[in-house]
Amino acid sequence: MNPSAGSGNGPEDEDGQLGGVHIKYLHHCPRQLWLYTRGYRPEQRSDLVAFGEVVDDTTFTRRRDIDLGEAKIDWVTTGAVVHETKSSRAPSPAHAAQVRHYCLLLERRGVAVRGGTIHYPLIRRTTDVPWDSEARAEAEASEAQARATIAAARPPARLTRANCRGCSYLDYCWGD
Repeated sequence: MNPSAGSGNGPEDEDGQLGGVHIKYLHHCPRQLWLYTRGYRPEQRSDLVAFGEVVDDTTFTRRRDIDLGEAKIDWVTTGAVVHETKSSRAPSPAHAAQVRHYCLLLERRGVAVRGGTIHYPLIRRTTDVPWDSEARAEAEASEAQARATIAAARPPARLTRANCRGCSYLDYCWGD
């Protein structure tokens, strides 16, 4: 749901496993991913992250998280549909990439995944994420790109400041 280290999507471990937050950060900002995997975690002090945790804790309270070790899925319904809840007021390609990653992780465990649904309770909207060969290829490409970003010796360039609005890494990247 959120980018905090407590989301079950912690840093890439010794086995090279990637969690959902890695993929979400990659698509949001590769620099954020690079910093996150090196232990920089300003999101733990972020009001926006805290708000996201409240939304997660108070929405769909009858569901149970699915902990895969390297990732924690908000829930999976009968028929293997991955569900993810976001506190954002706007759908994002990073959210869909994260759900595709979860589908890939489940498929690798032998689950016949049908797709995913992203829930945006603040705007009362859902977005379906298809799971097919094209989505699988996108998920695999995201993993490869995340691994390359993490392995880089130097951080990726920062985004334009306008793209950093609301990011808990803003002060690090743009501080004076």
